[in-house]
This record gives sequence, structure tokens and C-alpha cells, in this order.
Amino acid sequence: MIEFEKLHPALQYHVVNSLGWDSLRPTQLQAIAPILSGAHCLLLAPTAGGKTEAAIIPVLSKMLTHAWPGVSVIYVCPIKALLNNLEQRLSYYAGLVGRRVAVWHGDISQSQKRHAIKDAPDILLTTPESIEGMLVSTRIDRQAWFGNLRVVIADELHAFAADDRGWHLRSVLHRLQQYVPNEMQRLGLSATVSNPTELLNWFAPTGIKQVVGTSVVSTDADVTVDFVGSLANAATVIARLYRGSKRLVFCDSRSSAEELTSTLRGQEVRAFLSHASLSHSERKLAETAFAEEKDCVIVATSTLELGIDVGDLDHVIQIDAPSTVSSFLQRMGRTGRRAGARRSCLFLCTNDDSLMLAMGICRLWGEGWVEAAFPPPEPWAIVAQQAMAATLERSEWPTQDLVSLLCDAFPESSAQGISDLVAYMVQLGFLMEIDGVLQIGPATEKHFGRAHYKDLLASFSGAQLLLGRFGSVEVGFIDPMMLAGEKEDRLILLSGKSWRITDVDWKRQTVWLEPAKDGGKARWTGSGRTLSRELAQGIFRAIRRSADEHAVISKRARLEIEQVAERVPESGAASVLSMTKNEAIGARLWTFGGTRANRAIAKQIQALTDVSRIDALGLDLKTPIDPKALNSDFLVSDLQFSTDEIDQRAKPIKFSACLPVALLIEVIRMRQFEQPVQPSPRNDQEDGDG
Repeated sequence: MIEFEKLHPALQYHVVNSLGWDSLRPTQLQAIAPILSGAHCLLLAPTAGGKTEAAIIPVLSKMLTHAWPGVSVIYVCPIKALLNNLEQRLSYYAGLVGRRVAVWHGDISQSQKRHAIKDAPDILLTTPESIEGMLVSTRIDRQAWFGNLRVVIADELHAFAADDRGWHLRSVLHRLQQYVPNEMQRLGLSATVSNPTELLNWFAPTGIKQVVGTSVVSTDADVTVDFVGSLANAATVIARLYRGSKRLVFCDSRSSAEELTSTLRGQEVRAFLSHASLSHSERKLAETAFAEEKDCVIVATSTLELGIDVGDLDHVIQIDAPSTVSSFLQRMGRTGRRAGARRSCLFLCTNDDSLMLAMGICRLWGEGWVEAAFPPPEPWAIVAQQAMAATLERSEWPTQDLVSLLCDAFPESSAQGISDLVAYMVQLGFLMEIDGVLQIGPATEKHFGRAHYKDLLASFSGAQLLLGRFGSVEVGFIDPMMLAGEKEDRLILLSGKSWRITDVDWKRQTVWLEPAKDGGKARWTGSGRTLSRELAQGIFRAIRRSADEHAVISKRARLEIEQVAERVPESGAASVLSMTKNEAIGARLWTFGGTRANRAIAKQIQALTDVSRIDALGLDLKTPIDPKALNSDFLVSDLQFSTDEIDQRAKPIKFSACLPVALLIEVIRMRQFEQPVQPSPRNDQEDGDG
């Protein structure tokens, strides 16, 4: 307890007397010294492992010791639900020592934000997009608001690093530093990752750094894989299983979540629903159910995967399978929090693809493997977004000063590339240069100027959604694709209930609804999932050696996987290609190389045959090819694309319109493709179902 004694006496008193803790957890004790010393830290612990307290207790100690005024700590989360969940807990901790917490995100009213500015909290809970909004706001004195910052805490850092929001977060932190006289301390909180040192070096490129905690994957859990064949069968199993307890069910699509919730309610199960397209009030019902309900089912997408405090959750059930081992660990980590309880997860697979994926995830988990947290390469679209946002922040920038700011914020990107990008944005009118000084250009106002540049503040693009209303009640958000069909046939599922669409007000982006007895369908657009090479290899090992000492495989699942194994070639090494013929599809080229690598192979063979499907395990071909025809000298860096293909592949990349074609092609190559392992061909001539 020597480390504990380094805390401010007031913190020591309240930990023992107000919180009633006999001791701190190992990670919490280990974090005290490096945080008090000012080191940038990455705190690693499993879900519900006390990472929040490991960061906030020593930070509060420093706040008291040095009498920090104003907003001295920013606590950043990837989702608003997590911020809302943390507010009460952090407010209690801070209140014990006379400090205050406020939340700032898109659901917080303008009056609440004005109050926070007038009477600044000590700790501000927010998102990267809200920080961006504060930086460009004309109503905030940025120097007064941010000038006292000392520490930034990024919760669920591995989730940020998984996509462009990580680059966005790191860049806005760099811009915040302009208003702070001393370097801000950066603390990242993360679930288990395989590359903690690299993740910390990316999050905090300079300064003294330390990783706290372990990256070892625990296999101490009760995991079962079952095959049920349909979502309706899954609902029946859930309704009958674990009655009297609280069950959290994860689905990997909003459509599945909606249909499952509706089916469960039809079987008189008390069911709640949470996904990103529901209204705030509807999502709040599910969050409240976590805290107050005892016998219920909460159906969720990834919105409830992250570190929301779920209390004493009894069971996690996964419909089909997530796309990473990391997500599986996060979801399973919702359970096992009571003394003597074990973590648990039940997979209910509705088709062969999801069964193979679940088996592959369990295989890798049993081997102690988890993904590394690497930010996506070539973040040129975010460089462009930051060029516009930084210019909006200052109204005008000397060109060389803006280029220098971007070079410092993105040291992984070439300085010449950044300079060329800024010049190209001037050429297109996204920026306007007058006598060596940059201003926002007309193209930025045209593309992103709506609603005070709201579209510019976020690194991601959400679908254009319409608000569904029943009278004065906001039910949720609706994909315009749901509105297809004759008016009398427009029945939809939303919030787990059936609704009839009575009218659409396109000007106000509102859909008027009335309850319908049944017949609604959940219709959400989505994209195929990208699976890694490692997971594809894990799937092969699970299929060929299905016995697994870490997961229980039900009899139904075992019988189904045996049938799947009959269609899969015996050799699944990433270095071996297998070709099987199939009357239905023509042929199947098995690679077990991952989705991105298989996209590259598809480009390589496009002159030889038509490719009808690409997945992580292989490619469906119209006609067989000789695997020897694959060019062993092929490089992803040599891939070429037609203008139409560039336009199509650029659609998911927000701000792609700002990029020169050469940079855009490089982003497409590095993000959507992967260098295949150089194969040795194998030609299996026997017929298969593959």
C-alpha cells in the first residue's frame, strides 16, 4: 500500500471511509506513481477491471495537490451512452473532494452548455466531435475554456484507434495544445490488445510513457457454441433459457435486433432494445433496465459493447458472431462481476457462415490471441477535414502555419503530401488563399456548411436518416430505403414494434407513424463485414480440429460443422490455394487469407474469370482457374482502378472529394486491400459444394 500513500490525504480518506474499499485493485495501485509523475499512460484491464478508477483517482489527487482551476480534465468517450453512464459515478468521486463534473455532447441542451461555460466544471465528459464543435464555435472563448487543461483521458482507446475517429481525436488534442502552456498528460484506457506499446506511442507521440496492466488474454470463462438455424429459433431458446435472470443479447445488425426484440415480445418476454437509430428516450429505457430490472432481455447492437456499467448481469448471448475476438471479449466481459461468478457467453448461430465465424473466434480466444489495435493507414481524408476545421477555428491561417500544424498533428504522413493536399484543396475551392493566408472556401460551405458546419465536425458519415414520430413521441430514426413500396404496404419495425407509415414530410425530414398490429419488417442497409487473415485461419483450424478445450460445442453445432467440413479442402494454410468445382457457382477458390487479401486476388484474376463473391475464406468464380496462373510478383501497391471503380470505392471515405486522385488511390489500396500471402497452388479436382 506504499503507492496508496502517495495520494492526496483527502483521496486516501474517502477511498477508505466514503467508498468503503479495503484496498485498490492491482492495476489501480500500479497506475498511481506514473500518473502522479506526469507520464502518458495506457491502462490495460479487462472489461469491468477498474480502469476508470485507476485513472481518475490519481488525477483527482493531482487536482487537489496543485489546486487546478477551471476545466482541467477532459474525459473522452466514443459513445454518448458511455458518457451518460459515467457521469453519475465520476460526479460522486469528484464531489467527495469538492470538485464537479459536466457532460457535453449532442444530446445536451444549449442551456446546459451555456451554464457549463458560465460556471466551468473541473472535469468535462465529451466526444471528439463535441471537442471539434467547441474549437470552431464563435460563442466560446477558447483560451479561457481550454487554457487550464492538464489531463486528457481517452476511454476505450482501442475502439477509437480502430477507425478514423482515432486520427480525429489525436488531431483535435494537438489543436487543444495550442491553448495550453504546458504539455497535456494523455491517459488511454483500453481493453486487452496485443500491441499496447505501439498503441500508446501512437496516442502520445512524444514524452515519457508507460503501459500499466497486462495484455494477456484470459481464457477463464464458460463459452458455448450452439446452432439454431434461424432467428425465430434463437428467440425461442432465449425465451426459455435463464428465466428469472437478466440477459444481454448482442446482434450485429439493427435488422436482427429489431426482429428479435419483436419476436421475444410476442412470446411475452420483457424485452428492451438499444441501437444507434433509436431515439434518446428509447435507448434510455434499455440503459435503465440494466440498473433496475431483474428478469428481462436487453437486445443490443455494439452500442452496449463498450464499458457501460451494467451491474450484476447474469448472461450474455451472442446471435451469430462478431467480427473480432476483441468484440467477443468486450461483450463476454459484461458478465462475471459478482463474487464467485464466471464470465460466460452463449453463441446462437443461425447459419453456417456465422457458425464458422463463432468457431474461429473461440479457437483464437482459446489460443490466447487478440487483435492488435492499429489505426487505419493513410489518414489523408482526416488531414483534409482537419485543414478545413482548423481554418474555420481561426477564420484565417497563414498557409505555411497551417501546413506545419498538420505536419505536427500527422507525423506519420509526408510533409510534401500534406503541402500538396492543401494546395489541391485551394485549387478545388475548399480553401481560399489570399496573399499567403488561408480562409474557408466556397466548396466547404457548399458541401459541409449546413447547420453550422455540422457535417464537418465528425470524421464519419452516418446514413441520411429521417425521424419517426408518433404524435409527440420520437420513436427513432428511419432509413429512407424503408419507405420503398406502395403506401398501404409500408409497415416497418422500429423500437421492436410494428408501425404503419402514414405520411412523410421530406422538408422536415420527419416520418409520421401509427401503431400496427403486425407485419412490420426491419429494413436497414448495411455492408459485408471484413474479416482478418488471422480470423480466417482460426476458422480453418476450428473446422478441421473442431474439438476445443475452451468452448463447449453443442451436438447441433458439431453436426452442422461436420457437414461444413465436408465442403472445405483439407489444406487451409494461408500459403496454399485450393480450387473446388461447384455446379451452382462454377468454382470456389479457397484461400483462408482474409477479406482484404481476397479482394486483391480478385483484382489479380479479373481478366481470367468473373468473381461472383468475395469473403474471408475464398472467392466464388464463374469458371475454374489454374492457381498457378496467379502472379507471384503481384503487389497491392501496383493495383490500378478505373475512374468508375475509384468513385465506387471512395463512397465510404468521408471527405474523399478533397483528395487528389493519387492520394485517394493510395487510401483505397491500403485500406481495402491487403498483400496476399504468396501461395503455392493446389488443385483439388473433386467436386464439392464449396
